Amino acid sequence: MDIWILATKEHTPTYSGTRLTEEAKKQGITLSKVAPEELDLIVTKDGKRSIILAGKSTSLPDCVIPRIGAEATYFSLAVLRHLEMQGVVILNNARSIELARDKLATIQALKAHNLPIPKTMLAKLPLNLDIIREEFTFPIILKTVSGSKGKGVFLCETKVRLSDFMGLIEASKDAKLNLILQEFISSSKGRDIRILVIGGKPIGAILRKAKKGQFRANFSMGGDVEPYPLTPALEWIAIEAARVMGLDIAGVDLLFDGDTYAVTEVNASPGFEGFEKATNIDVAKIMIGLCRLRCPGAA
Repeated sequence: MDIWILATKEHTPTYSGTRLTEEAKKQGITLSKVAPEELDLIVTKDGKRSIILAGKSTSLPDCVIPRIGAEATYFSLAVLRHLEMQGVVILNNARSIELARDKLATIQALKAHNLPIPKTMLAKLPLNLDIIREEFTFPIILKTVSGSKGKGVFLCETKVRLSDFMGLIEASKDAKLNLILQEFISSSKGRDIRILVIGGKPIGAILRKAKKGQFRANFSMGGDVEPYPLTPALEWIAIEAARVMGLDIAGVDLLFDGDTYAVTEVNASPGFEGFEKATNIDVAKIMIGLCRLRCPGAA
């Protein structure tokens, strides 16, 4: 069985890439890390030479696990669509990644299926502070539409700070940056829940807590993690969120909203270093197992 991990070139190996490589080796599976920029696509009538890797024709893999997430480009998504059309199993496919990388589209999709979400507004320049004041109370969260690992997320405590921040963006080369405003749920300040869903099944949950002075709880930003019990309510929300997004592998992030929860993001390429360390769940083994399950005819 041949698996590709599709990811941008890295100067240092990532935890997830290393773990997937280790697990594939244990199971006697050939796993290759392939960067989209190493590939060339050719569409022909007979389907020959459809993929060229590093200047040479190559056989197609049985399965591809994309690790591009919010960094997905048109080219990388085109690669995934092309491979899928050639019969390669893609976990996750281009459509689901494209949806997940857009935080507003994600919120819209979740709301359309009656899943709990924080109030969200698409920001535009110049800001209409009267509308924002009517719809939100401060503090308020400002996010880039695309981003991961807590990057591009800002807390604006007052309307003056929000206005100043947006003014700075308007005056900069990032004036076309797409942003959303999101309600700040105080009951979840500095903490959230991450649930991993693989193959439609929630495999576990962790509580992420921000380090002192931070409001973002991401492990990649120095936050602490610990195992968190999976209740039936959490399981249902996580399963539905992954299903709505069309994701085979998903990191579902939830905020505490009083006695219930709100889905704030759904990640198509969730990191799992903190998850494995907190729960002792072998995420890499489960992911490789899903590849085997979806490719029953592969040797």
